Amino acid sequence: MLLGLVLLLCALHLTARPSWPLEGRSMTLTCETEATSQQLDDQLQFCFFRDDQALDLGCGSDPVLQVPTVWRKDSGSYWCEAKTSAQKVTRSPRIQIQVQGVPVWNVSLETQPPEGQVQKGKKLVLICLATQGTGHITFSWYKGALGLNLETKTQRSLSANFEIPRVTESDSEKYYCTADNGYGPSVSELVSITVRSPVSRPILTLKVPGAQVFPGDMVELHCEAHGGSPPILYQFYHENVTLGSSSAPSGEGASFNLSLTMEHSGNYSCEADNGLGAQHSEVVTLNITVPVEDREELLTSGILEGLLGVLGPTIMALFCCWLKKKIGRRPARDLPRSPPRPVPQASNYVNSAAPLQGQSVYENVNVVSGDEIYSLVYHTQQERQAAANPLRTHTEDQDASAIYFRLKNTSDTSVTDVDYEDAM
Repeated sequence: MLLGLVLLLCALHLTARPSWPLEGRSMTLTCETEATSQQLDDQLQFCFFRDDQALDLGCGSDPVLQVPTVWRKDSGSYWCEAKTSAQKVTRSPRIQIQVQGVPVWNVSLETQPPEGQVQKGKKLVLICLATQGTGHITFSWYKGALGLNLETKTQRSLSANFEIPRVTESDSEKYYCTADNGYGPSVSELVSITVRSPVSRPILTLKVPGAQVFPGDMVELHCEAHGGSPPILYQFYHENVTLGSSSAPSGEGASFNLSLTMEHSGNYSCEADNGLGAQHSEVVTLNITVPVEDREELLTSGILEGLLGVLGPTIMALFCCWLKKKIGRRPARDLPRSPPRPVPQASNYVNSAAPLQGQSVYENVNVVSGDEIYSLVYHTQQERQAAANPLRTHTEDQDASAIYFRLKNTSDTSVTDVDYEDAM
């Protein structure tokens, strides 16, 4: 028994794994002895201490103590003791354990909404982030290049948030944050915050050269929204049809020039939009005056167009009816009364005392109605003279009476019945 106690006193010592633990990590303490309980013929109880204070886990038969997480505050002097059933206590030599912290680094500032663009009256969140660092970290937020402190908070995490519930235009500024876990602060870069306001309702102004405007005049349409963050896009409309657009990067209004015609009379409006919602102006009416001479020409032209539009079809219809009657039912006396005279035919004479038989010449005069064709026949008398006398044709004795023949026409073409009262 005495030998076992001697072995226990000589062999009891405390070890830590790792010997230089990192903050936020685990650590294992072992109270070691070369003597066994069989050699001591007794059951030992092991207790662990730091700076003369027993650890919260108490004592037990297990010589190994697992510490889940250590922080820098856990740095100090550690030792253990072994106690027999006879209440004989043996302590190990002290060891110094220094918990190692990791300094914060790579600190950045992020915003929500992103890109530092926030609408007036909305919430802005500034998020300070550290890529690495152990232990309690103190975060601070600053406004402006001079560093007006807005908020400071300490917590055991790698990020922290600062909120502005309702931003105003005065919150448009540069911001930065710092993070420190005892090894010195780490500073983020500057981030610009822009508070944007929706556009107000724009006002449309028509700048004309005089009290009255005429075709050919130049009119300037000017649209301006007196409230709203730039840039602002303006669009101009005539009777809800887009005329054009113009951007105002500095927040002033925009103009659009228009050369007037008669078609430009009517209602005009404009629209302003900066990405936070479009606003429309009230409607402005523009009346274009027609010059007196143009008005007379327009009136005359309108009257003529109206008369032609109304009387033209009527006249054409009446003319077509008259022409149809004229062709289909007109009497013979309406046709030409002087048919072509027949060309006198050459005559042959023989030595004979008797006069030659008169020769007849036939000629179709006209195609008449129904299935009938009328022909006009001229009858010419010729007589023989003495051989010594020249031949003479008695054209003055020509029979000018008209002889009509009616022939059947086998053609399907409709014709008109025509008679001639005078053959010559």
